[in-house]
This record gives sequence, structure tokens and C-alpha cells, in this order.
Amino acid sequence: MKNKFEKIVLLSIVMMLLLTPCFAKRNKVTIAGSTTVLPIAQATAEIFMDNNPEVNISVRGGGSSVGIASIMAGTVDIGNASRHIKTKELVAARESGINPVEHIVANDGIAVVLHIDNSVKALTMVQLKDIYVGKIQNWKEVGGKNLPIVVISRDVSSGTFEVFNKLVLKGAKSVDGALMLASNNAVVTTISSTPGAIGYAGLGYITNKVKAIPINKVMPTVKTIQTKKYPISRTLHMYTNGVPKGLVKKYINFVLSPEGQAIIEEQGFIKID
Repeated sequence: MKNKFEKIVLLSIVMMLLLTPCFAKRNKVTIAGSTTVLPIAQATAEIFMDNNPEVNISVRGGGSSVGIASIMAGTVDIGNASRHIKTKELVAARESGINPVEHIVANDGIAVVLHIDNSVKALTMVQLKDIYVGKIQNWKEVGGKNLPIVVISRDVSSGTFEVFNKLVLKGAKSVDGALMLASNNAVVTTISSTPGAIGYAGLGYITNKVKAIPINKVMPTVKTIQTKKYPISRTLHMYTNGVPKGLVKKYINFVLSPEGQAIIEEQGFIKID
């Protein structure tokens, strides 16, 4: 009888040990990727965890390429990206048995920003490209002061860089010596303390310490981005491996809900239509 009881207890302990990791996984969501999407993920995750105290959501940045690569490697549940997945990434993923599914969570515009004291009031897309490829090197060439232009860009792992490169540079190479920074915050902070600087960042990161300007006579605003009138508009994404299930599905549904979209607007981004 004693041996039978001990076997039952031992079996119970083994079952608990086997089930514990599964239980923990069901109550944890890991997210990584785009620094643009990072504040969206952080803010929505915080409220989601407040509403679901048993849930733990881990959020980190790293860039859009990191987010997509992490989904492909199976190291996260959600990969954030401020660009669409590339064809070569999609092919590589599917060859590895991964099925990336895109979830558009917000609209955004890439604002072009200058130092607050810069007298230039607007640029065209052509002028912007010419600045970034090095054809225009002084602000006096576009109606500003006699001041060298300091070109600031995002690093190549950034989805913001990819979108800017596609829409503005059309694949051309940025000028040698361009300062490549790892985050939207770094871009805005550097421009705020560099009189001749020009850079770009997601609309939600723009502060009163820098000056956003119209491009092709259009300012980046909620309306112009929603209507795609602003020429450097984009969508923001969360990627999952396959159609999300369980807790991941519940979280993404929350992000897409009216409550989640209101949180996104509070972060300075634009809700999806």
C-alpha cells in the first residue's frame, strides 16, 4: 500500500514538472524588433498585463530585421517591424518551416526633422534625396543659412531606414559620412543638439526640441498620413509564425481593439482605418 502511494505521489510530481513549462509558456509572450513599434508594444503590453495579472509579456527592441529574424529563429512569439517582410526573408522563412503572418497594428509617417533654429521651412522629395546622396551639402543651397548639412540616418537593420531608402532614396546609397544611429530617440536627440543636422524618425517620436517640416508641401499629420497624402507614409506591423493562437492571439486582438488603438494614439501614432 505504501509503495502504491509513493508511486502515485511520484507520478504526480513528474506530471507537475512536465506541465509547469507548458503552463509558464501559456502565460508568457515574448516580443522583439522595431524601435518604432517598441512604444506601441510596451504601452499595450502594460495595460494588457494590468487586465490579466497572470500574464507576463516581455518586450525588447533591436530593429525590424531583428524582429523578423527572431520569428524565423523561433525565439520570440511576436516580431515587430516598421516595414513589410522582404521577399527573400519570406522565402527563407518558409524553407525553414516558418510561416510569417503580418498584422498591421498602426499607421505612421516618417517625419523629416531639422534643428529647431534651422530657417529652412520645407523641402521637396528631390531636394531630400539630393541631401542624402550628397548632391546638396550646404543649407544655403535650399534657401537656408551658409551652414554645412549634417546628414543623420538610421542603421541598416532598421525598418525606418528600409522605408526611407525605398521611398526617398529609391535604392541610392547615402552620402559617405552620414551618421547612422540605432533608434528614433537617438536621431531626435542628436538633431536637437546639432544646428546643421537633418534626420528622420517615426511621427510618434517627434518632440518640440526639433522641427518637423513639410515634404512636397505636405506636413506629416494624422490626416495626411491616414490618406497617404504625406509622401513618406507607412504601416507598422507585428509578425507571428502562423495564425496566432491562445494568449498571443488574445494580445494581438487587444492591440487591434478600440482600447488598444486608443493606446496607440496616445503614443503619438495613428490608428488603423
